[in-house]
Amino acid sequence: MNTPSPQRVAIAGLGAIGRALAKLLAGGKIPGLTLSAVAVRDAVGARDWLNSIGSAVPILPLDELPNEADIIVECAPAAIFRQIAEPTLEAGKKLVILSVGALLAHEDLIELARRTGGRIIVPSGALLGLDAVSAAAECTIHSVRMITRKPVKGLLGAPFLEERGIDISRINAPMKIFEGSAREAAIGFPANLNVAVALSLAGIGPDRTTLEIWADPALERNTHKIIVDSDSASFEMSIANIPSENPKTGRITALSVIACLRRMGAPLAVGG
Repeated sequence: MNTPSPQRVAIAGLGAIGRALAKLLAGGKIPGLTLSAVAVRDAVGARDWLNSIGSAVPILPLDELPNEADIIVECAPAAIFRQIAEPTLEAGKKLVILSVGALLAHEDLIELARRTGGRIIVPSGALLGLDAVSAAAECTIHSVRMITRKPVKGLLGAPFLEERGIDISRINAPMKIFEGSAREAAIGFPANLNVAVALSLAGIGPDRTTLEIWADPALERNTHKIIVDSDSASFEMSIANIPSENPKTGRITALSVIACLRRMGAPLAVGG
């Protein structure tokens, strides 16, 4: 029996998450997948790092990645999301995205994927239970509410706070800084609330999914509580994520992408 060729994976962005993925793929640690190319802003630094892990894959412009890959993983700033997504989907390839909030500003890309046979894949990221929310959405969901509490340093610089002159740097008690829809949160906290958008896409959409954000100076972990009421089940889920070297992102985010890729190359896939 012929062994199928591994699927080629390209990575757009070599920050903490991109490097973790690249190292595993280049080392053959994810069966059925292989690293084929990367796209980065600092090509010289990236080449030095790739050499250090024994990889000679090409460093390409964003729009050339689809020529060298079956799957492209977006690990880049949300500002260049479309530059990665559009050529990938036009080529009918699979796109794994971390900048989920940016998808709300480019929802036409979903129709593009439908026309070309491309796929947009959203890993679970820093959340849990998206499978349960998706299952409940097959019937009727009455409400989805999320309460996020984060250490202060993980929220500093958010556009919502900057535009309103809200200074949380010196607070000494928990402070609710936002209440509204997931769509509004994605605009006001683009580096923090991709999880809320992922939750909304799994369930009842970004306008009906409601969200509270709290800044808590006593916290060391990013915490999320999800409350769902539906015809099939009512449930609550909580998670407390250890921040990565980037305080806006939990360590489990990178691991969720790795798990997502493993399912793509595995003969048995459990969960979505």
